[in-house]
Amino acid sequence: MKELEELQAKIAEEKGEKPEKDKMDIDGKVEVIDVEAHAEAVAAAEAERVRLQQERDIADREAAEREAAEQEKKEKEEKEKEKAKRKNKPISIMPISGTPWCLVWSGDGRVFFYNPTAHTSFWERPEQLVGRADVDRAMACPPAAVTQYFQRKEATATPTATKPANGDLKRSADSSSEDSDAEPAKKAKPEEAASKKPASTTSSSLIDAGKEARIEAEARAARQRALVPLEQRVRVFRQMLQERDVSAFSTWEKELKKIVCDCRYLLLTSEERKQVYNKYVRERAEEERKEKKNKLQQKKNAFKQLMEEAKLHSKSSFNEFSSKHGRDERFKGIDKPRDRLAYFTEHVAELRKRDKDDKERRREQAKTDFIALLKEKAIDRHARWADAKKKVDSEARYKAVESSTLREDYFREYCKIVKEERKKDKDQKEKERDRSSSKKEKKDKERDKDKDKEKDKDDKRDKDGKKEKKKEKGSEPEAATGSEAEAEADADAEAGAGSDAESEAARERAARAQASIKEREREVQRALATSLRDRDKEREYHKRDEAVQHFNALLADLVRNPDLAWREAKKQLKKDHRYAAADLLTKEDKERLFASHTSTLATRRRDKLRALLTELGVAPTAHWRDVRARLRAEPTAPVYTSADKMEREFRDFQRDRQSAAKTALRQLLQETRSITHKTLASMKDVAGGEQLQPVHDMLKHDARYLALDHMAEERASIVQQYVTELAHKGPPPPPTATEPQRRSKQ
Repeated sequence: MKELEELQAKIAEEKGEKPEKDKMDIDGKVEVIDVEAHAEAVAAAEAERVRLQQERDIADREAAEREAAEQEKKEKEEKEKEKAKRKNKPISIMPISGTPWCLVWSGDGRVFFYNPTAHTSFWERPEQLVGRADVDRAMACPPAAVTQYFQRKEATATPTATKPANGDLKRSADSSSEDSDAEPAKKAKPEEAASKKPASTTSSSLIDAGKEARIEAEARAARQRALVPLEQRVRVFRQMLQERDVSAFSTWEKELKKIVCDCRYLLLTSEERKQVYNKYVRERAEEERKEKKNKLQQKKNAFKQLMEEAKLHSKSSFNEFSSKHGRDERFKGIDKPRDRLAYFTEHVAELRKRDKDDKERRREQAKTDFIALLKEKAIDRHARWADAKKKVDSEARYKAVESSTLREDYFREYCKIVKEERKKDKDQKEKERDRSSSKKEKKDKERDKDKDKEKDKDDKRDKDGKKEKKKEKGSEPEAATGSEAEAEADADAEAGAGSDAESEAARERAARAQASIKEREREVQRALATSLRDRDKEREYHKRDEAVQHFNALLADLVRNPDLAWREAKKQLKKDHRYAAADLLTKEDKERLFASHTSTLATRRRDKLRALLTELGVAPTAHWRDVRARLRAEPTAPVYTSADKMEREFRDFQRDRQSAAKTALRQLLQETRSITHKTLASMKDVAGGEQLQPVHDMLKHDARYLALDHMAEERASIVQQYVTELAHKGPPPPPTATEPQRRSKQ
C-alpha cells in the first residue's frame, strides 16, 4: 500500500493535482478507495518505468557504438603507421660493380644510394656514379624482388578496395546518399584491372633483364678465370678482401655485402672463394691478435710512463691521479677503468716495495753509524744505557735512529759485540802465551839435554883419567877409588833428576789451576749472557703481546663490517687515541690482524645467515629470488653490501646441505643391516627397472632418505652404487678372522 501511495503521489505531481492521503480516524473508520483509479495509477507507473528503461538502453547502445568507433579509428591509425613503416623499410639491395655503392629500393617505391663501407646513404646520385649506364639500367629495371613485392601489394589491396566494410554496409542501410556514392566505386574495377596488365608485363621483362645481366657477368668471369693463373687470382682476391676491410671475426654471409659489388669477386669460383676467405680470416685474425696485443702493451707502457712522470708515492690514491691526468691521451688509451686501476695498484705496490727496501737500507746504515759512534766514544760494555745516552745524544748519528727503543737495542747489541771482541782478544793472548811458554819449555829442555851431554862427557873424561891413574898405582887401590867415584856420580845424578821432576810438577799444577779458573769465567759469562738475553726476549714478548691486545680491542670497537677495506679502516683507526698503543707492531702485523678480524666477522655473518635459513625452513629447491624476498622481511637478517655475495653464501649453503644429505644417506645405508652382498643378486629376477624398489621401500620412512626427494635420480644412483659395491666385495670375513679379508665374488 505504501508503494501504491508513492506512485499515486508521483502521478498527481505530474498532472498538477494535489495528492490525497488516506488516513485512519481515531474511531477506527477507514476511507473507501476507488479501484479503477488505483488500476490506472499502476498502469501509468509501469509505463513510466518501461519508458525510462528504454531511454537507458538507447544511451548504453550509443555509448557502445561510440567506443567501437573510437577503437576502430585507433586500429586504423595503428595500421596506417605500420604501413608507413613498411613502406620506408628496404626491400631489395643491388650492388654496383667496381664501387662500394649499392642501389636500395624501399617499400614506398623510392630508390636511394647506400655505401656499406662508410655507412652513408644519399637520395641523389653520388659523383662516382654520375654518367654510368649500368646504374641507369638498374634504376630503370628494378630487380625481381621489387616487382614481386609490388605485385603482392597490389593483389592484397584489390579485394580490400572492392569489398565494403561492415560499417559501410550499415551506413548504406541507414542513408541513401551513401548508396549513390558507392556505385561509381564499383564501376572503377575494370579500369583498375586494365591498368594492372602492363605492370605485370614490365615486371617479367625486368626479371629477364636481370637474369641476362648475371649470366653475362658469369660468362665474362669464366673467360677471365681461364686466362689468369690461380695464384694471381687468389692474390687479387685477397687484396680485395684487405681493401674492403673484411673483418676477421665475422661470417661469410655478413661480409658478403662488402665484396659482392667488386668486379674481383668473380675471379674465383664459389668453393675457391670460401677456401681463400677462410684462410685469409685465420691469418688476419692471428695478425689482429698480435697487433692488438702490441697496441695494448704500448698503451700499458705509455700509462706506466705517465705514472712515472706524475711522481707518485706509496700513499697516492687513484682518484687523485685520475682527476689530475684524466685528460691525458695516455690515460685515455686504457679503455677499461678496471685495467687502469690494476696498473695503478701494481705501480704503487712496486713503489711501496722500493720504499720498504730503502727504509731497511737506511735503518741498517743508521744502525752501523750508531754502533760506530759508540765505539768512537769508547763506551764500555759494562756501562749503563742512561749514562751512555748522555755522551752521544747530541750527535747526528744518534738522532738518525728512529726511536729510543731501537737505540737501546742497538746499545745492547754493541755491548755484546764488544764483549765478543774482548773475549776473542783474550783467547788470542792466551794462545800466544801458551805458544811462548811451550817454546820456552822446549828451549829449557834442549838446554838441559846439552848440559847432560857435557856432564856425561866430563864424567867419561874423569873416568878415563882415573883409570889411567889406577893402572899406574895398582889394582887394589884402583878398584876402591873407582867404586867411590861411581857412587858419587850416581848420587849427583839422582839429586839433579829429583829437582827437575819437582819443578815440572809445580808448573803443571799452576797451569791446571789457571785453566780451571778461565773455564769457570767462561761458564759464568755464558750463563749471564743467556739470562740477559732471555730477559730481553721476555720483555719484548710482553710488549708485543700488549700491543696486539690493544689493536684487537680497537678493531672490535671500530670495525664491524667484514667488507671494509684496510685502506678505509686505517683512516678510521688513526683517529682513535688507542692507535698509538700499537706502534710496536709493523704494518704487515696490523694488516694480518685486520684480515683475521674481518674473516671472523664474515664467518659469524655466514653462520647467522645459515641459521636464519634453517629456521625459515628453506627448501633445497628454493630459488634465490623467493628466498631474498623472505630475507628482506626478516628484521634479524644479516646485512650484506653486495647482493651477489649474499647469493653466493646462499648457494654455498645449499651445496653444503646437499653434500651433508648425501653423506647422511650413505651412513643410513651402512646402518641398514638388511642390505647385504646378496641384495643385488636376489633382486635380479625383478622385471623392469624396479630391481632396487624393495630397498627404497625399506629406506623411505627415514628422514635421511626423504631429505633427497628433490634429487631422486642421484639418490637412486647412490643406492645402486652402494649395493653394487657390496656385491663386488662379497661376503664379510668371519668375526674370528685375524686379518680382515674379503673374498672377491667370482
